[in-house]
Amino acid sequence: MDDMVAGKAGAEIARLIDRLEAGLIGSEALIERLVIGLLTGGHLLIEGAPGLAKTRAVRMLSDAVTGDFARIQCTPDLLPSDLTGTDVYVPETGSFSFSKGPVFHNLVLVDEINRAPPKVQSALLEAMAEHQVTSGGTTWALPDPFIVAATQNPIEHEGTFPLPEAQLDRFMLHVLLKQPDLETERRILDLVERESREPVGKPSGVSLDSIREARKKVFDVHLSPALRDFIVRIVVSTRTPPFSHEIEHAVSPRGSIALATAAKARAFMSGRDHALPEDVTALAADALSHRMVLTWKATSEGRTARMVVRDILAATEPL
Repeated sequence: MDDMVAGKAGAEIARLIDRLEAGLIGSEALIERLVIGLLTGGHLLIEGAPGLAKTRAVRMLSDAVTGDFARIQCTPDLLPSDLTGTDVYVPETGSFSFSKGPVFHNLVLVDEINRAPPKVQSALLEAMAEHQVTSGGTTWALPDPFIVAATQNPIEHEGTFPLPEAQLDRFMLHVLLKQPDLETERRILDLVERESREPVGKPSGVSLDSIREARKKVFDVHLSPALRDFIVRIVVSTRTPPFSHEIEHAVSPRGSIALATAAKARAFMSGRDHALPEDVTALAADALSHRMVLTWKATSEGRTARMVVRDILAATEPL
């Protein structure tokens, strides 16, 4: 990674990325997206086959920051209160006390989110959207920062509950993981062998104050009018010809906001105080594809939302 924008927070984020890259071979894109989520408060949906280090990546991120971490393993019998918490009767006082659930942590890993029933997904939606939980008529604020990193397996669909569009739209980025190539696979094996012989200690993590400071700098990154226009033209292309005939539900303005925010975070991570078209094009598929629904005809022809985004980028001039 290039030198960060000057400042203690920038230096700590740089060390964080170096630490993640040392323990996650061939996962540079995933690391970049995880740190973007950390710097913006955006939630991530990570999709990939078993064994591609989805859970490991989020755990490593949690080890590298000083905040609280919780993992929720989703199953079909999970209840909303298993996430949010519940009111517990206290005999000594004759009253109820709210016992907070695992969602009250800075970083929450929701493993195999599509195995959670719809009621659980809805409970998680309020936490993701409003950063709060309501129970028994009382609203409880979630910690700051608060990030959800959810995973799902694309090859097993029995006993799963596909995420509704409203839930998908709350994720800033949808990251698709691919199988590693031969060289990367060998490096992964070497890393695991080395870790089994020489357990790695845990250095001190990045403080939450540094993360908050870095967030302020991210939102100060300059987004030129021409680049804003570029983002808007990409998103509006999902609603107008020649691409709208393939799209049942186009990207909403939340997609423009997510793409702009993610581009600013990527610019900050590259040591720049201004975003470039390359920041937008690098993140467009992850920021927009899960926010659109293709027509039945387009799907039957083998088209995917990522293909449509790719074609829109090819047809849209940056400036």
